[in-house]
Amino acid sequence: MASADHPKKIRIAVVGIGNCFSALYQGFAYYKRHRNEQVPGLMFEDIGGYAPTDIELVTAFDVDKRKVGKPVGEAIFARPNCARVFMPDVPKGCTVQMGPVLDGVSEYMRDQPASIGFRISNEPAVDVVRVLKKTKADILLNYLPVGSQKATEYYAQAAIDAGVAFLNCIPVFIASNPKWEKKFIDAGLPLIGDDMRSAFGASILSQVLQELAFDRGFFVDFHQQLNIGGNTDFNNMMVQSRLASKKKSKENVIRAQNELRGIPVPKDSLFAGPSTFLPYLKDNKVAYFNVRLRGFGNAPVTVDVKLSVQDSENSAGVVIDAIRYLQVARELGVVGALRGPSAWTQKTPPRQMTYADAKKACERLSRRQLPSQSKVK
Repeated sequence: MASADHPKKIRIAVVGIGNCFSALYQGFAYYKRHRNEQVPGLMFEDIGGYAPTDIELVTAFDVDKRKVGKPVGEAIFARPNCARVFMPDVPKGCTVQMGPVLDGVSEYMRDQPASIGFRISNEPAVDVVRVLKKTKADILLNYLPVGSQKATEYYAQAAIDAGVAFLNCIPVFIASNPKWEKKFIDAGLPLIGDDMRSAFGASILSQVLQELAFDRGFFVDFHQQLNIGGNTDFNNMMVQSRLASKKKSKENVIRAQNELRGIPVPKDSLFAGPSTFLPYLKDNKVAYFNVRLRGFGNAPVTVDVKLSVQDSENSAGVVIDAIRYLQVARELGVVGALRGPSAWTQKTPPRQMTYADAKKACERLSRRQLPSQSKVK
């Protein structure tokens, strides 16, 4: 049984102290306070003997002057963050350190009003590899803004150089890129990616709707998923060049259900992705689905769904699970991209799987059994 008194803590580092990490860090304090209660929001209480309370933050990186140099317990509430505050009393924690900017901040976000844009610190960037080694981090979480290709690759390489596992929560393709996966295999490290799913979000709902239609013998002629939100992530993706990878990642979830069954995807039959930024919504994301099916005798069926969620909190529990999968994999000597946990927790894993198969693979790893076809040191 997992326990807050586990002899080994999972030591994590994070890059990007935005809304998603704000929800995650508040969650650490929340579940510690409610450790002996049944509370919602976690798919698995115990993963390989680890509870959520066994996760410990040891270092953090950002580039915004309102966060750099501040304790992480203060930085998570700094602008432009707008995630819901459900646990205001959190530990001060480590000091946020300055990372390299690279392509992590677009000109658009620099020009936005301070309340919804980024303001880069003048502090010099630290030696990320040295910090990761000094703090003895086990896992590095990537929460950089969507479109941060060079910055994500920098941190992925830093994880390799420091001997740290990597959890890629954004749609820059690392775990699903064979060249990058080989680098982690050669370094003897596991990773999970790419692009974190929410626990009950638009992508998982699209997947199960698509799976249900196919399993019941229906053809899917059209699948639309429109997402509207008011947080920094949606604002950042107003830059079309940064949006491209996100749209591709979200559509991969739907397309994969066709490919797994050998069913061609009809031309112009799907759209999934952010459609607009509405600051009024803050961290509330609203998704609209329109799925058009054909059944017996070509009879039409139309499904319309609206989903409204707190965006950042909705992904935090999934991240807590992914962290623990990575730690168990390290202890078992598994290297490379974890197939089951990536398919269960990410939109663009190295191998897409059905909902049921991905869950089974995760349950196997939770029992400390080697995943099938896993690469081991």
